[in-house]
Amino acid sequence: MADHILEVRHLSTYFMTGGAPMRAVDDLSYTVERGECAAIIGESGSGKTVSALSVLRLIPYPPGRIVSGEIFFDGENLLKYSDEQMQKLRGKRISMIFQEPMTSLNPVLTIEEQIAEGLLIHESCTPAERHEKVLAIMHEVELPDPEKLCKKCPHQLSGGQRQRVMIAAALITGPK
Repeated sequence: MADHILEVRHLSTYFMTGGAPMRAVDDLSYTVERGECAAIIGESGSGKTVSALSVLRLIPYPPGRIVSGEIFFDGENLLKYSDEQMQKLRGKRISMIFQEPMTSLNPVLTIEEQIAEGLLIHESCTPAERHEKVLAIMHEVELPDPEKLCKKCPHQLSGGQRQRVMIAAALITGPK
């Protein structure tokens, strides 16, 4: 196994907008060690979200494209993965907590359904096991009264609770 859980080398992601390409991320390099907590900070429009979406290979094409660089996750270059391999990886071994919960959460699905989505896709468990795992992760992210919140929809929660739901959904499968 690699020493780094994530290593980004010289990543450049551009968006083709009519004339010249818009450089959203240009020559970004960083590493994240196993067990390390890291943050990418910067002003609005500096490329933080685009760089994270690039790691997960979620850049919409067209108009976006990773034009150069390498992205190693657990020692494997994600830019060499097929779309099917990436689908199996996302949400199971690597997850992203999106910045704005109300644009990521489905307004008509319950909180439990949304947190459990990763389990439905990546794990085989009974509905009762799934429910217990959802309650456990909700406790872990310190959501109050998980049994009650499970049945609610996103608009019935505070902004902070919705953000914790996003964190729970990202962590439910135990990504690295």
